Amino acid sequence: MRIVVALGGNALARRGEPMTADRLRANVRTSCEALAGLAREHEVVITHGNGPQVGLLALQNLAYQDVAAYPLDILGAETQGMIGYVIQQELSNALAGEREVAAVLTTTVVDENDPAFEHPTKLIGPQYSAQDAAEAAAEYRWTIARDGAAFRRVVPSPSPVRIVQAPLVRTLLENQHLVVCVGGGGVPVRTDSKGRQTGLQAVVDKDLASAALAAELKADMLVMLTDGDFVSENWGTAEQRDILTASPEAISRLAFAEGSMKPKVDAAVRVAQAGGRTLIGPLERLDDLLGRNIGTEIRPDVPDGIVYV
Repeated sequence: MRIVVALGGNALARRGEPMTADRLRANVRTSCEALAGLAREHEVVITHGNGPQVGLLALQNLAYQDVAAYPLDILGAETQGMIGYVIQQELSNALAGEREVAAVLTTTVVDENDPAFEHPTKLIGPQYSAQDAAEAAAEYRWTIARDGAAFRRVVPSPSPVRIVQAPLVRTLLENQHLVVCVGGGGVPVRTDSKGRQTGLQAVVDKDLASAALAAELKADMLVMLTDGDFVSENWGTAEQRDILTASPEAISRLAFAEGSMKPKVDAAVRVAQAGGRTLIGPLERLDDLLGRNIGTEIRPDVPDGIVYV
């Protein structure tokens, strides 16, 4: 099978952990060891987020004031290099060199008139207290939003139109390579009438970009690995119901949190509408997720619309 695996933020940085290189490598190593069995048997593309890391680079960027701060598109490219390198290396190690792994820096075409540029929603960087967030917003002219009990910077997150390097990724898969790409959703770019690319100040949602890639590759399955056991209706309330299986039409009628589960559901709907299937569930129970003992599956052929746990 051809499978796109999207690693959630918990695969790279645990909430509350310091964002050190050692912790990044340790978390990636655990993730790659869990993925090794799948990667041995199938055509696998691994995508990943970059929210905490791109925010950290932005802060480090501001600390040196002798030059103008680098823009988000270049910082996004930096995170693709730093995270892609670690995933490439640790997956190769987990496979003991049985298969070649290629990390590809990718760009994602977006619409420069996307309303997301006027309404930032993508959380990046570390968490702040209310006071620290207010000070950062005033000093750096950031937009700040609540993230649970804390606060984080938010930036525009336009919808992906297409992944520019999808044909290259397809060629690598057809030649038996594993691929790491679409890091942080890919660097957002616009294209002009001559096909020339220009970077834009945004961070594309990696789940939506992974879905766009899966559709372009005609992948059999998208697997979105997160820290939740299921997609849940009315999550966190007394009426919460965990979803085992759903059709794209049925799950589209439910409401989900904008900065949390909604992008994953939207991504799954995009894949299902292209004829594929999506699994959403916990990385640490990947075998159970693939065996359908846990997690949520979204696919076109669900006669009852939604099947609850």
